[in-house]
Amino acid sequence: MRDGGGGQDPGTGLKVPARPNRRSRFGAGGVAGRVLLWQLAAVVLLVAAATTALVIQIGKDMRRDATDRSLAAAEAFAHAPGMVPALRSTDPTAALQPFAEPARKESGVDFVSVLSPDGIRYTGPVSGLIGKRADGDIARAAAGQAVTETYRGPLGEAVRAIVPVTDPTGRLVGMVSAGIRTGNVVSTVDHRLPLLLGAAALALALAVSGATQMSRRLRRQTHGLGPTGITRMFEHHDAVLHAVREGVLIIDQDGRLLLANDEAKRLLGLPPAPEYQHLSTLDLDPAVTELLLSGRAAEDEVFPVGERLIAVNHRPTAIYGGPLGSVATLRDTTELRAVAGLAQVARERLRLLYQAGKRIGTTLDVVRTAEELAEVAVPRFADIATVDLLDPVLAGDEPGTDLLTVMRRVVARGIEGNWPLYGVGESIEWIPGAAQTRNLESGRASMVTDLRADQAWRTQDEERSEEILRRGLHSQITAPMRARGVTLGMAIFWRGAATPEPFTEDDLSLAEELVAGAAVCIDNARRYTREHAVAVTLQRSLLPRRLPEQNALEVAHRYLPAQAGVGGDWFDIIALPGARVALVVGDVVGHGLHAAATMGRLRTAIHNFSSLDIAPDELLGHLDELVATIDQDKTVESDGGTVTGATCLYAIYDPVSGVCTVARAGHPPPVIVQPDGTAVFPDVPGNPPLGTAALPFEVTELRLPQDSRIVLYTNGLVHSRHRDLDVGMQLLRTTVAGPGRTPEETCEAVLATALPPHPSDDIALLVARTRLLAERQVAEWQVPADPAAVSRIRTECASRLADWGLDEIAFTTELILSELITNAIRYGAQPITVRLICDRYLTCEVADASSTSPHPRHASSTDEGGRGLFLVAQFANRWGTRYTAHGKVIWTEQSLVSDAPDRRD
Repeated sequence: MRDGGGGQDPGTGLKVPARPNRRSRFGAGGVAGRVLLWQLAAVVLLVAAATTALVIQIGKDMRRDATDRSLAAAEAFAHAPGMVPALRSTDPTAALQPFAEPARKESGVDFVSVLSPDGIRYTGPVSGLIGKRADGDIARAAAGQAVTETYRGPLGEAVRAIVPVTDPTGRLVGMVSAGIRTGNVVSTVDHRLPLLLGAAALALALAVSGATQMSRRLRRQTHGLGPTGITRMFEHHDAVLHAVREGVLIIDQDGRLLLANDEAKRLLGLPPAPEYQHLSTLDLDPAVTELLLSGRAAEDEVFPVGERLIAVNHRPTAIYGGPLGSVATLRDTTELRAVAGLAQVARERLRLLYQAGKRIGTTLDVVRTAEELAEVAVPRFADIATVDLLDPVLAGDEPGTDLLTVMRRVVARGIEGNWPLYGVGESIEWIPGAAQTRNLESGRASMVTDLRADQAWRTQDEERSEEILRRGLHSQITAPMRARGVTLGMAIFWRGAATPEPFTEDDLSLAEELVAGAAVCIDNARRYTREHAVAVTLQRSLLPRRLPEQNALEVAHRYLPAQAGVGGDWFDIIALPGARVALVVGDVVGHGLHAAATMGRLRTAIHNFSSLDIAPDELLGHLDELVATIDQDKTVESDGGTVTGATCLYAIYDPVSGVCTVARAGHPPPVIVQPDGTAVFPDVPGNPPLGTAALPFEVTELRLPQDSRIVLYTNGLVHSRHRDLDVGMQLLRTTVAGPGRTPEETCEAVLATALPPHPSDDIALLVARTRLLAERQVAEWQVPADPAAVSRIRTECASRLADWGLDEIAFTTELILSELITNAIRYGAQPITVRLICDRYLTCEVADASSTSPHPRHASSTDEGGRGLFLVAQFANRWGTRYTAHGKVIWTEQSLVSDAPDRRD
């Protein structure tokens, strides 16, 4: 007889339980199948009974509905007005037949017939039946009684009604018969059959679902095992439970012990049969009892139980889908106690190294990095920690090879009050033969476990050493700081009364690792300090060192380099002809020397483009082409690397008209502060950044009253990682608002209020207060297209120069104006305008509607002309052409005092 009981494990010889008997699933499934069949049979019987009842009911309802319709149609037509006179007329058929058929259709019956008192048809749906005797109980109807009856005609079962028609005296004058087949009656009962079928289908689906769920739950609870398999499984689990070398306890929600295996009874000293007893009655350790009754989760909590140390893991079972209660496992950890102590020390050291890796080198500041090393070491590793660095390291320079160079103490942590150790900032010169000097020469750390017994460390300063011993310091580790083969300084760790244990060899190894990691970070900070200093020097050398002399604007500016590295922010103020001034502020993407160099190139380009006296939008267009070229060169050099990119705002202020023309390329908009203190962001089109523009730049003209303030800035002032751009711009607007401030006061207020806490980008700020030239400083004339008008204009200009006290330069000015006006009349187009501006220089401007620019040339000895512009260039300090939307302006500038000999001879 085959029992399917399994076989033996060839490795252990133990009997291996057989696989579960899967046929038992069919037993469980058969029960569910039988339940399903019974439910289906019940549902089918109920549906069949309901359907039969509904069919019978439908038949009754159809006959009743047919009877009601026939009777209603007959009575309605019998009592219709004019029925009695029509029946008494000489031809009732002609009078009633036209109305009988419409009445039949309206009432929904199959026929409506009017009969004589003898039952002869006057009307009918079929003309062949008129004049013949009608069927039905005519006698009862003739007796004055309405009759309804069911009969079977050639087309099936039908119902008809016969209603007598009487005159006012009650005498019978005729009858009305109406009828309909029951099959033509549409009753509301017809809708019940689909409803019943739907309900039956739903009941059947619910029955199948219920039986399926019951079968699945039964299979899940038994895992598909039959009775034999379940018994074998529980026997196997019971054997495993008592064979494991961990104690297992199962406690119910009331604190009663449901199960305890043999190991748990041994570890806790439980009685032979503790099951179903409350934990409080089992004489367990109070701390263990409290944990097991609390229901809280615990992991490897150690409790002393007798001479053992028991590690307890405790978990509630409800959260894992089990019943309310908890399960606990117990493990004897007595033998691991000594090993755990050593492991704890190792863990502490690893944790210290991990913390050092996280906390040392968070900045690129040399001194701060040294402070972080001391913060990590004190008090977890030493009571006092000092760090000394070579002076070149602090300056960012490469340290030399002379190890006896003076060091400077930068950190002394753990010292409070007056200690005999060297203080922070104090210079230290290690003498030859001292223990510290030997450490520097060897490049290796050393340890003194007993300072009183050792003499070498006292060589540096005997008096200080004695005072150190009196203060209770007893152990020392000295570790040179070396990185990339170069000595940077030295760290010294001390232990005193707070830590009685002296340093050990493991501590020496730990100190060497700490100092080695910190040395690399300090060297990185040193290199960054050097590069940062070079970049800052380069950038400051590229920024304007002095402002140009001009009267149009009162200007103040600030530049702050970023803490993390030099960027490419810049500003500029450029004096233009006609007493105008250009204001520039820009930002190159990125940081470092490349950004600073690119900024210098862009600033030089702007100066060159400004000398052409072109409009802001045209200047930004040329600058955009230059940035695109720089980006292409950079991409080629770096094999497809990053693109430079830049933003810029360029504005030209004219003190004659008070108009400020602004264009910007990806740069934040300016802030305009009105004389009353109102601050606004004008609507200046943004345009794409430089190097990415595909369309012409847009320009905006702002008319500013005198004493308005123009605030230009770079992105670093209003945006940072900790502040949104909109928040920063609103803060800036609020800060600069208010009347009566000078540009210097505005700059101070912005740096005190709107500056980000830790700027990650450099900041350029430019504030300008507008001025307007007085009307008497400007003179303007319209010139007709007549060469004879030149003399008149020259005379009036000479008169105005005399009013300004410029008689000394009147003659040269007349020569210049004569040449320029004559050229405008001869080669230009109307209207022609002459304007004189008296500011720091005398500016002469001749404007016409032509876009043709004159060019000086060398005239030969036989040429009658061609020398005019040559004379203009000789007499004027400088001259040029400015194109406008309506033509061009030829301008000259002269000093207000003649610095050349009189040329009128």
